[in-house]
Amino acid sequence: MKIDIDRFRVSPGVQVDLDAWPTAIEPVYRSKADYKEMLRGHTEELAELQARLYASAAYAVLLIFQAMDAAGKDGAIEHVMSGVNPQGCEVFSFKQPSVEERAHDFLWRTTCRLPARGRIGIFNRSYYEEVLVVQVHPELLAGQGLAPASARTKRFWEQRYESIKDLEKHLHRNRTRTIKFFLHVSRDEQRKRLLARLDKPDKNWKFDEGDIQERRCWKRYMKAYEQCLACTSTGRSPWYVVPADDKASTRLIVSRIILETMQGLDLQYPQLDAARREQLRGLRTLLT
Repeated sequence: MKIDIDRFRVSPGVQVDLDAWPTAIEPVYRSKADYKEMLRGHTEELAELQARLYASAAYAVLLIFQAMDAAGKDGAIEHVMSGVNPQGCEVFSFKQPSVEERAHDFLWRTTCRLPARGRIGIFNRSYYEEVLVVQVHPELLAGQGLAPASARTKRFWEQRYESIKDLEKHLHRNRTRTIKFFLHVSRDEQRKRLLARLDKPDKNWKFDEGDIQERRCWKRYMKAYEQCLACTSTGRSPWYVVPADDKASTRLIVSRIILETMQGLDLQYPQLDAARREQLRGLRTLLT
C-alpha cells in the first residue's frame, strides 16, 4: 500500500491542535502478513541506503523520537532499524541530566552525541525535553541555575525554540538531515499499555511509578507539544505527527518517512578516478 507521508508532516508556522491529529487511522497494511512483508521491504531498502551513506560519508542523518510514555518509541526504533549495520548507527536515550550536564547550556549534552557524517544517530528523547518536560515542570530550571519564574515568561520559551531552530539550521547547512517524530498516542491506549506492563510478568520491568504522575499532567503536556511542534517544524527539519495507537502502522509510517528522506539525498558509493582504478588493478598481482 502507498503511504502518503505528507499527511503526517507539520507545516511550518501553522498552529497545531493535537485533538485534530488522529492517534489511529485506517491501517496502512492489508493484513499481518502484508505488514511483515512491507516492513521487511522497508528495512532492506534502508540497509542499502545506510551502506551508501556510510561509504560516501557525505551526510549524517539524525532521527528524533518524542512521545508520551508507552507510545512505542523503543519498539519503533527496534523494528524500523532492525536491518541497519550497527557500525553505522548509534542510539542515545536521554534521561535526567547529570550535574555536569546541568552546568552547561541546555543543548550541550545532546550536541555531544550528534552523528558524524556517514552515520545515523537516533535520539530517544532529545533536546526537546527542555521545552516539553521542563515546561510542564518548571522547577527543573533551578537545577540549570535558572529561576523557575523564567517559565512564566513567553519570551523565555520563544528563545529556547529559536536556539533549537538555529541549531537545526546549522546542522542542515553542514549536511546533517534531521527528521523528527512525535508518536501521537491516545490517553486510552496509553492506559491499556501501562496496564499491560503491570499484568504481564515479562513487561513488569518497564513499569515506572513516575508514568502515573506524568499521566496526570496529560493536558499540560499536550499544550507543550502543540507549542513545540508549531514553533520548531521547518522545511529543513520537519516534525511528523505519527498516529501511535496501532504499532504496526506507526512502524511502517516511520520507516517510509526515513526512506523517502534518505532517497532524496541521492546517496552514491564513492567514484574512483582512472588513476586509482589503474592502481587497484596493479595491486591485484600482490594478492597471491
